[in-house]
Amino acid sequence: MSKQLLVYSDTNTLSRTRHRDWSVKSGSDYNFAKEVNSVPLTAVEFPSAADEYPIVFAGDEDNIMPVAVMGLRSDENLFVDAAGKLDAKYTPAFLRRYPFVFSSSDDGENFTLCLDESFAGCNQKNVGERLFDSEGEQTQYLQSILEFLKEYQVHFTRTEAFCKKLLEFDLLQPMGAEFSPGEGARLTLSGFMAIDRDRLKALSADQLQELVQNDGLELAYIHLQSMRNFTAMLSRLPAEVAENKSIEKEAVENETPVEAG
Repeated sequence: MSKQLLVYSDTNTLSRTRHRDWSVKSGSDYNFAKEVNSVPLTAVEFPSAADEYPIVFAGDEDNIMPVAVMGLRSDENLFVDAAGKLDAKYTPAFLRRYPFVFSSSDDGENFTLCLDESFAGCNQKNVGERLFDSEGEQTQYLQSILEFLKEYQVHFTRTEAFCKKLLEFDLLQPMGAEFSPGEGARLTLSGFMAIDRDRLKALSADQLQELVQNDGLELAYIHLQSMRNFTAMLSRLPAEVAENKSIEKEAVENETPVEAG
């Protein structure tokens, strides 16, 4: 399976034959995410994620999803430090599920559990949590992973429905963000969308009622409020960025896109 969804690079179907003696040591090493500037979010995560991440929408008209912005430049995650530790109060479920992921070849009718074998925590030295026991049966750890991914998929599907409603009501507009981390420096982030506050207010009573009943209106305002976090992210930029005046030319010629996954 080719690289997919930002952080996965060597994903294979999990099987009793191939992975019987495998273990996974995970928890505090987020080096796998240090080069992504955004990760997908599900709608249920908005209240927790909005405390520190800007929440925007990325993708195309056929596949719009919310994302948590984690960096202002390409290949840089401002929330993962040099030691691979995630410096954040909330960890998006997209990152918590790694190195596991569901894949589907029939448009979501059936799902197959896969494992990114390139993850540093994968091993055959019995370090961490075993995937199968000595009898070849799923361990409690693997069963908990399956339950977590099933729940994630439910929330992902509900989030897709929310995004389709935003498109149906024509509430999203392309946006870009420009930052001045220091004198003479300028960073530009582009390729994302945000809800237009005026369009939201102009919805009909029936449309507003529909959003209210599906919690969409609450999600819309959480998203709008979260965009204030862009300013707070400037404090996470390396000190040399603010002093590098040549970054302005680089930013103008190569705007940093938000990665949709």
